[in-house]
Amino acid sequence: MNNKSFEKIILDNGLRIILSPLPAVKSVTAIVLCGAGSRYETANTNGISHFLEHMFFKGTKRRSTALEISHAIDAIGADFNAFTDREYTGYYIKSASEHLPLVLDMLSDMVWNSKFDKAEIEKERGVIIEELNMYEDTPMRRVADIYINLLWGDQPLGWEIGGQKEVIRKIQQKDFFSYIRERYAPNNMVVVLAGNFNKQEALKLAEKHFGYVKPHRVSGYKPVIENQKKPAVKVAYKKTDQAHLVMGVRGFKIGHPDRYNVAVLATILGGGMSSRLFINVREKRGLAYYISADHWSFLDTGTLPAYAGVDLKRIDEAIKIILAEFVKISQKKVDKPELDKAKESIKGRSILSWEDSKTVALVHGADELLEGKIRSMDEYLKRIDEVKAEDIRRVARFLFAESKLNLAVIGPFKDPLKFQKLLKF
Repeated sequence: MNNKSFEKIILDNGLRIILSPLPAVKSVTAIVLCGAGSRYETANTNGISHFLEHMFFKGTKRRSTALEISHAIDAIGADFNAFTDREYTGYYIKSASEHLPLVLDMLSDMVWNSKFDKAEIEKERGVIIEELNMYEDTPMRRVADIYINLLWGDQPLGWEIGGQKEVIRKIQQKDFFSYIRERYAPNNMVVVLAGNFNKQEALKLAEKHFGYVKPHRVSGYKPVIENQKKPAVKVAYKKTDQAHLVMGVRGFKIGHPDRYNVAVLATILGGGMSSRLFINVREKRGLAYYISADHWSFLDTGTLPAYAGVDLKRIDEAIKIILAEFVKISQKKVDKPELDKAKESIKGRSILSWEDSKTVALVHGADELLEGKIRSMDEYLKRIDEVKAEDIRRVARFLFAESKLNLAVIGPFKDPLKFQKLLKF
């Protein structure tokens, strides 16, 4: 895929349209991304981005019920869904190419014409609360939220995407309309079409359904304040048969020059079944069922965490081994075979994922929305190829410092000091 594999058009109202042709497929994915997520909320509206995402499927002025919407989508055998993150919300429909007119009509109708019927709000309020209950009962997922909160505390980036139950119970119809007026401006949105389609016809359809809405000023995000000086621990007590932990360091923001170096670093540490953490924590010692590592980037900050589900009685040992791997990769240069394997692993997974129009649409849309520019597949693969062993060690030395170290744990533990004492390099 080369730099001419996508085209960017900016409409008069500021809406960015990305056309990403994939002639080899017979489907098309249309995705609408908006710069609306939990970090744009206030303490009194935390969770509204996610709640709103649910409500967009509950009826519009033209399609009055959720059933009418789902029937129309099911009738063409389409895959449709939505998601809310900390920095954006997305809505997509993937269908056979000939149904693109209906797909764009449907997405625009939900975004611009949703009714937010009061009775539907009350029903969905209960659904949201049950979703929050489900996550509370899923420590493997919940521990990541605890880790994020440990890093950024009572700041918008540190809040939970789903919000707090007491806030969800208070959100009313007027709050949805107010939030839409605040965030859902065409100049704060990106529409991406990826797959098999006629460019001219697709652009006309996108202009028809999204080009008539007037732009308006949208506020920016509240930058995080970071002043960590020593290792930090947060423990959530829960009777479990397995301890769930996330341990990591503060990392790089979106677009940082070391983004590709840290991607390879995270892959070497925990990017697969032959990664260092998987081998040393699971295979050699049987301490964990799952263990992995990754780098999460946001607009102004980031983090590199390792996450694992470990034996309750041997959690101390698991923590020590993970820390030892952090130290090792910052002290000893990665050899060429391991470096090459990590790079080929990233490239191979990327190439496979980009065979799906949904992935292409999301990647291009997120790049444009968050960075204002799009990376082609060729550029991404080239930059991964350019990573050197000395880059890995340099980045690891910078990241793996005690002053940046954080540990979140869910399990039958009440004393954080038990773990605080272990956090030493």
